[in-house]
Amino acid sequence: MSKRTKTVAARPEDERLPIGPTIGYGIQHVLTMYGGIIAPPLIIGQIAGLSQGEIGVLIAACLFMGGLATILQTVGIPFFGSQLPLVQGVSFAGVATMGAIVTSGGGLPAVFGSVIAASVIGLLIAPVFATVIRFFPPVVTGTVIATIGLTLLPVAAGWIIGSGEDAAEGASADNLLLAGITLVIVLVLSKVPVGAVSRLAILLSIVLGTIVAVILGKADFSTVGEGPIFAFPQVFGFGLPTFELAAIISMFIVILVTLTETTADILAVGEIVGTKVDSKRIAAGLRADMLSSAVSPIFGTFTQSAFAQNVGLVAITGVKSRFVVTAGGGVLVILGLLPVLGRVVGAIPSPVLGGAGLVLFGSVAASGIRTLAKVDYRGNMNLVIVATSIAVGMLPIAVPTIYEQMPAWFVTIFHSGISSAAVTAILLNLLFNHLGARPGKDASVLAAAPTRTIPVAYLEAFEDGDSIVDGRIVDRDGNDVALDRPEH
Repeated sequence: MSKRTKTVAARPEDERLPIGPTIGYGIQHVLTMYGGIIAPPLIIGQIAGLSQGEIGVLIAACLFMGGLATILQTVGIPFFGSQLPLVQGVSFAGVATMGAIVTSGGGLPAVFGSVIAASVIGLLIAPVFATVIRFFPPVVTGTVIATIGLTLLPVAAGWIIGSGEDAAEGASADNLLLAGITLVIVLVLSKVPVGAVSRLAILLSIVLGTIVAVILGKADFSTVGEGPIFAFPQVFGFGLPTFELAAIISMFIVILVTLTETTADILAVGEIVGTKVDSKRIAAGLRADMLSSAVSPIFGTFTQSAFAQNVGLVAITGVKSRFVVTAGGGVLVILGLLPVLGRVVGAIPSPVLGGAGLVLFGSVAASGIRTLAKVDYRGNMNLVIVATSIAVGMLPIAVPTIYEQMPAWFVTIFHSGISSAAVTAILLNLLFNHLGARPGKDASVLAAAPTRTIPVAYLEAFEDGDSIVDGRIVDRDGNDVALDRPEH
């Protein structure tokens, strides 16, 4: 048995692929999350009143640090890194909070200071936070995974509509056509009976979709040559961090949300890969998150978190190797050092990403549904847990302004559909399945009833040693027991 075969047999995520496919799949991961990783610095930079050049520096720093964080998470060192195929990047969960810190007068230095302080606290509590693994049975993990996929679908819709467009007016016919063509390409390539092609269906569809966009006049690469080719992220390029108590407290709430979302992503990718995920592994993943987040402000960027959309890519391609994602992290580092390459990727039309995103994000939801299929719904409140948690998670997705009147700390936690569904599922699971007596079979009209019943008289006819084998009743000696049918 070869060394490679032994490695694959030990853990699916330890599989090593040839260098070509490894880099190709890594680029596919980068393209999948590129729009998400550049959105936070774009938004925060605009709120802070930065110039286009300064916003470009923020974006480059986010790519650079996201790459380093991804490498740490996937390769791992003692106590840091889950060694799972998870892509890291700037967490969107803190955008609103960081924007509030900027506009309150603290500016970017106060944001960076709050991120450093809150991340250090998160690093200290990561082992304790990871012990909640026993409160994440399939009824919780399946609910969270399904919610992750459902909450990401609006991202794909936003890509199809296009940046800077009014969502209320809907997507243009050209954008819908481009997204539809990309979607069809994904589906067709996924059916090609060649593993290398079907597994690279997302990447190839984005490339082919971009070519179609160029033909249709929907892609503009004219500005790719503008700006520097090489640039290293500046150390404290936006000033030394300042530490304000109110900002730190607000950011710590964001860190708790980030810890919750990363825990959910670690469990989700572990379920998809088919590998063991225990509290030690979760703690190592959370430590990597927090260490990366604490270091990020030094290079001018923000909190790091696992990217849920890339969990969907693992599910749809079946490529479970963590080293593929490590290669993606290397690509991110290069993009951070070579802004010209970042501008090339940034010129990919968003409807192309949206068409591919429909399959990606839908596959995450499907993975959650598959996990929920393993849940026992008989004589318990699991159906209520799933129904309520998904509904709560969908509220801020269906109506983003629903919590506008609530306190800032509440909005920070529940404005994210992922964290609100996770918190609800954990609390309801604790209430119904751990605390106090279990509900009786008639405890709720929503508790799923048994699918069928068997008369007790049938069971009384069994003798000691009888059993059912392949649909036949046999006695203790293995002899078939004849059935006395009513007509006899």
